[in-house]
Parts: sequence; C-alpha cells; structure tokens
Amino acid sequence: MIRIEEIKLPINSSRTRLKEEIYKILQVEVEDVEYYKLVKKAVDARKKNNIQFVYTVDVIFSDESVEKKIVTDLREDKYTKVVKRHRIRNIEPYSYDVPRANYAKHDQRPVIIGSGPAGLFSGLLLAKAGLQPLIIEKGKKVEERVKDVKEFFNTGELNSNSNIHFGEGGAGTFSDGKLYTLIKDHRTKYIFDEFIAAGAPTEIAYSARPHIGTNNLRKMVKNLREKIENFGGEFLFEHELQDVIIENGILKKIKVNDTNYEISSLILAVGNAARDTFEMLQHRDIQMEAKPFSIGVRIEHPREYMNKLQYGESYKDPKLPQSQYKLAVHLKNGRGVYTFCMCPGGWVVPAATEQNGVVTNGMSTFAHDNINSNSALLVNVTPADFPSDDPLAGIEFQRIWEQKAFACGGGDFYAPVQLLGDFLEDIPSISFKSVIPSYKPGKTPGSIKECLPNFVYESLKEAIPLLDNKLPGFAYPSAVLTAIETRSSSPVRIVRGEDFQSNIKGLYPAGEGAGYAGGIVSSAVDGMKVAEKIIENYL
Repeated sequence: MIRIEEIKLPINSSRTRLKEEIYKILQVEVEDVEYYKLVKKAVDARKKNNIQFVYTVDVIFSDESVEKKIVTDLREDKYTKVVKRHRIRNIEPYSYDVPRANYAKHDQRPVIIGSGPAGLFSGLLLAKAGLQPLIIEKGKKVEERVKDVKEFFNTGELNSNSNIHFGEGGAGTFSDGKLYTLIKDHRTKYIFDEFIAAGAPTEIAYSARPHIGTNNLRKMVKNLREKIENFGGEFLFEHELQDVIIENGILKKIKVNDTNYEISSLILAVGNAARDTFEMLQHRDIQMEAKPFSIGVRIEHPREYMNKLQYGESYKDPKLPQSQYKLAVHLKNGRGVYTFCMCPGGWVVPAATEQNGVVTNGMSTFAHDNINSNSALLVNVTPADFPSDDPLAGIEFQRIWEQKAFACGGGDFYAPVQLLGDFLEDIPSISFKSVIPSYKPGKTPGSIKECLPNFVYESLKEAIPLLDNKLPGFAYPSAVLTAIETRSSSPVRIVRGEDFQSNIKGLYPAGEGAGYAGGIVSSAVDGMKVAEKIIENYL
C-alpha cells in the first residue's frame, strides 16, 4: 500500500473530490487504483473562514507494477515536493496473530482480576490462545450495573460494588469512550478492529479523535464478554479478591469470596479505585510505590458556545463534529494545569466509590448532543504533596479531599459548584446563569475553595486566564466548576520487572490501576503485553 497524508479539502467536498486528489498526487489514472482506505480524518479549524478536513489514506492498486513504479520513483526522489508535503511512503499491511498455546504444559488456567480494558484484552488473547482464562470481577454484569448507576444518579443511593468505577467494562464504560492515545503501538490496530467487531462505530478506524460513547460501550462490553466465553474463557461476577497466598516468593493461591483457588498466573487488572485491593497487597508485601497524578474540577460550557469559539460562523454545519479542546499551561510555581478527558455534549457524573466522598467524572454518548460540554481541569500532584511517604499515601490524599467535597456539597453526594466568574473573584455563587450544571444527584452552589488543596485553588486561579489566552472565550464567566475530580489516574504503581511480574513470581500487574496506562487504549495494550508474556510460558 501507498500512504498519503495531509490531503486538505473544504468540508463540503465529496468522496469523488478526494479520489481525484489522490490520482493527482500520485500521478496515476483512475483504472490504476483498486480502492483506497481512509486512515485518518481530522478537522483543521485554524482559519475559521476556511475550515478544512485533513485526510490520510492508504491506496491499493489494481496492478502491482503501478505500486512498484511509485516506490521506485520515491526512491529516486521524483516526487520531491509532493512527498515532503504529503509524506508519501510505502506501508506494509499489518496483522496481529495470537499463537496457540499448550494448555497441558501447566494444567492451570490464568486468572484475571478486573474486567476493564486491560482485563478484557488480556482475557481475549488468553482465550484465543486456548488457555481458558478465568476473569473475576468485583462488580456486576454491565446490564445490571447500568441499573445501579442510574439509581445512584436519581437517588444518591451508592452501591459501593456496582458504580461508575466498579463493574464489567471498568470506569471507561461510563465515559466518553475516548480512544485517542499518544502511545505508538502496533497493537492499537488490533484493539480498534476488535472494538468494531463488537459493535463500535466504524469511523473510529479513521477519526483523528475517535470515541465510542457510553451508549455503544455498554453493548460492546457484553459482546466482548461473550466472545471470550466462546473461546473458552469464564467470568465470575460479584466475586472479590480477598487475599493472595504466597510461598517462598511464589504465588500459590488466591482467596475469592471465601474460596481458595490454586493458580500459577494472576493478572491484576484492577482499576485505580481498587483501594481495598491495594491495602491487601501491601499487607502481603507486594512492592508498590506512590506515583504522581492530578486533581481538580470539572468545567462546563454551553456546547454551542464552544462550537462557535472554534468554528466561527460555520459552527452549525452538520458535517463538523462537536468541538473539542486540549489546553495546558506550566505555571511559575512549577505546577502544570491542563484539561483532560473532554466530553463534548456530555454530562458531569458522580464517580464515588465510598460513602461520604464526592468524586466527579465526565460522560457522553456517541452523538455528543447534550446541551453542555465539559472537561476535567486538573493540577498535577506529586508524592511530595501526600501526607506521608507510605506507598498508599496518595489514596489517603484523595480521600481527604473527596470527603471535604462531600461536606461542602451538604451531603447525599451533592457536589459543590461555583460559577467560573465568581471563582476568579472569590465570590460564593448563589445561583446559575446560562449554564445549568449537569451533575446528579444534585449540586450546591457556593465556594469550592474549601474542598481544594490551596495549591490547586491558587494554580487554577492563575491558569484560567492563561488558558483563555490560548482559547479566547474559555474563561466564560457563566461556566460552572464542579468539585472534585481526584481519579484522573492511579496514585499508586505496583512495581514489576521486564518480565511483567511483580516481586512475587506469578503475579502480573497490568493496566491503569496498576500504574501502567492512562486510558482505554493504553490499558488494553498493556493487558495484551502481559497476556503475551503468559502465553510464552505455555509454548
């Protein structure tokens, strides 16, 4: 295949126009091209009076000799100017093959704790390899989990084992389902293919900002579970890892719901909210360390307002996606302040896992059509900010501020909220203006200063005008800040070696909760890497 990048066309251009541009760039005839595949489609809105789509395509030729001639011309620099502009190059087709393992070699199937992206994709590989993995999940199946989450939204009644963090699919199931990642790993193609096979929108294969939406994720998670089961895997829901039994530095058994299981390989693919699991592991001398993360608030603007900021008068064009932003500044105090997990046309949702603590997150459907857009607005936190040098001190730090937010909200999981303009002027809010906060079960207007560490409060006040310089209009006075977001990433890392095992042989930490990923795709990739290591033991 020949890959062409940076093909820029007006947003109202047809597919025919794109084909014509491909023929022109490669200097070939229509009959020479068998078909082309869209690899990437992005929006260039830097010039609001000339917004364009930017395409990357792979071209497959009807005659091998045509491709050979292009490759030869590339080598001889016959396309010099065009090559530089479009980065034309030869691409080898990619495939990912799962080896068939010898189950009898160990006669014990691998066990996975957690059914988030790392757990599901490690489970899928192990099942395809013929190793019949057992996946143990503390929470419920996604169908039942949805009911518990809705109940929490509507009544404030928290199920501590079935919520936005715990249950089939992990925290990503109740999110925007963002697949955008900065990691460069060949496994991402396999992950996207499996997502599409499970029911994800096909456009995730080429979108520059791919997302699935919580509505699609709920169906996909169930389909992935059934696929793993069809390959011989097994799931145990509402089963909690209570203990690990270790002899001479080797994992021998695990205790789950008061039952002991003899095992040789355990993948710990828990989420970053698995506090009781981290505490149990610490008591069993599993090596862990505190790691940096970030905390802050959710900021909400009107969706149409944000679209107009970025698209100008074209903001109502149905061909354009809902606008997104990604902003960051570095302050003189050494702190970084940045936006994260932006949900166009979404909701701010309650992500608490413990009583008496408020936690926020963002969620949206694939359509991105709710009235508000929101994003996390975060400040980096380091272990030096924690109350002690204990490996789990970051968890205690989170808990302190979650409980303060609960108190500021007045209880019943109501979240404290403040208008951005009032926040900057240090005035408690008493009502809302053009932005009605979307958070449920409820919100309490006032001041969020008391439920933020002082360095976070001061950093946000300094950073917001600077972010407004980067995206004029971001500091919209009627925008709403909802506190507090503390679960941006894991505050702890379970130490592992090059063989992906912890200091205990047979115990494999994986994914975001273990401190090795930062989103759906990177977690799935990490789960695959761990599964590959385990499969090697059975070859």
